[in-house]
Amino acid sequence: MEVSDDIKEVKDILQNILKAKKTFRMYPRNNPVYLKTLDDTYAKFKDFLVYKDHLTFKFKQNSILYDTEQIYYNPDKEDNIALFFFKDGLRELTFKNGLTQEELEEFLKIIAMDFDREAIDDDIVTLLWEKDFQNISYIVDENFLIDIDEEDYASTVEEKVKEKVTDLNDLMRAYSEGFQEEDVKKISIVSLTDNDLKLLVEKLEKDTDNKLEKLVNILFEIIYQYENKSELENVSLFLKDIIQFSMKHGELKIIVNILKMAQQFIEEPSFKEEDKKYVKMLYSYTGSEEIISLLAEILDSGIEIEGGIFEEFIRFIDKNSIPAFIKFLGELKTIRARKSVIEALIILGSKDIQSIAKGLNDPRWYVVRNIIYILRRIGDRRSLDYLIKTVKHPDIRVRKEVIKTLGELGGKEVIQILKEFLDDTDMQVRIASVKSLGNTGSEAAKKIIFEKILDKAFKDKDIEEKKDFFEVLSKWKDQDVLDFLVKILRKKTFFNRAKLYENKACAVFCLGLIGSKDVLPILDEFKNSGNKLLRDYTQAALKRIEYGS
Repeated sequence: MEVSDDIKEVKDILQNILKAKKTFRMYPRNNPVYLKTLDDTYAKFKDFLVYKDHLTFKFKQNSILYDTEQIYYNPDKEDNIALFFFKDGLRELTFKNGLTQEELEEFLKIIAMDFDREAIDDDIVTLLWEKDFQNISYIVDENFLIDIDEEDYASTVEEKVKEKVTDLNDLMRAYSEGFQEEDVKKISIVSLTDNDLKLLVEKLEKDTDNKLEKLVNILFEIIYQYENKSELENVSLFLKDIIQFSMKHGELKIIVNILKMAQQFIEEPSFKEEDKKYVKMLYSYTGSEEIISLLAEILDSGIEIEGGIFEEFIRFIDKNSIPAFIKFLGELKTIRARKSVIEALIILGSKDIQSIAKGLNDPRWYVVRNIIYILRRIGDRRSLDYLIKTVKHPDIRVRKEVIKTLGELGGKEVIQILKEFLDDTDMQVRIASVKSLGNTGSEAAKKIIFEKILDKAFKDKDIEEKKDFFEVLSKWKDQDVLDFLVKILRKKTFFNRAKLYENKACAVFCLGLIGSKDVLPILDEFKNSGNKLLRDYTQAALKRIEYGS
């Protein structure tokens, strides 16, 4: 693919994204316009990714770049897709070869949300993170995440720049005054290049690390040759100081090495158990609030920590660190830092579900929601007793998260609770409940959904809610479901015919999702229906089955 063709293709893809953003907001999922837009956009991506391993968009405030080429520019605040991503801290967005149509659809649904008018509690970055896309990645500027009105955005950036200029002027003036205070001999000065400075910094950092590593090795040699307990105690105190110093400077690798050597000593059978307690103390100290608070500062500062080292560090420390991690989970300012703490608690929580569950009593709703998410990721059914107590939480965002978690954990007691939520006064809670019932995949859940659809009150529900019920029903793909759907399509009545047609349209929608060609003769009966809603849904279902998507 030539460079010029490359740019043209990328611009074309971006235009399709812009079109899809508007279309997804205007049309329901089963609408032919929605489906065609999705198919066309996916086809553009697929054609491009045949030649390229990935496609990366880079965002500035009013422009989008591909490589170094500007492919989009809009100085206005309205309908500015660049600003849409930029103001939430997104700096790069990458689509990888292997992108599925389902992933693209979920991505487009996220960007189609009206963040200004809808009651959406999360930003774009959080929603992308929650989806955990395999073939869509992104880079976020944590220091630039802002929570201000777009109207104030430009002035805020200007103020930041002014502050930096002022700081620089003050610094230069200080240098100037310093040189004026004393006589300086004229000497020949050779300027350092940028490369010289870089090498110097690396050498200084490496020199510090090497000295610490050597000191740690010497201290453990003393431990292995100790003659009395006081030696062990003193060396352990030295190691505690090194742990504290290393954490302040974000040197987790040194701490991990200390804990590795400590483990080797503890596992050595030739040493007395009562003497090993001095070395075991290093684990509890590393998991103390003092050290975890330093780690929280490092995470929030944006300093890069190698993922493998961070995970290794977490696996070494004691479960006594859980309360401290939960405390800082509610105080951290950056998304990246919160993600790291959540991943840490998932690892630690498998050792102590009870300590994690104590976080469910936190007064901050967002902490409770994150704890529920952590318990869901751990996937231990022992957490059910704790989770069930949160189903009456006053915040709807917490209730939705616990409903989702209960659905993934499953079980008879869970199904009964989810059934009760189907009658909740909030539509979002009802939808979350039926989706969770579907995730259990049980026969009992299927029968509950059958009963709800046949209930007299179901006909009065909003059509979007009805669609969610039928969409969940499509998960089973068995003869029971097919017979149930056909029964709804064959049903006739002289009263509330508009509501009946809504149910029939949703049944057709479900058949389209099931995707079996065996139902084509049934769908053919309704493709020319006199009812526009049923006719449109039927044509969309036929198209979905025909194209297999």
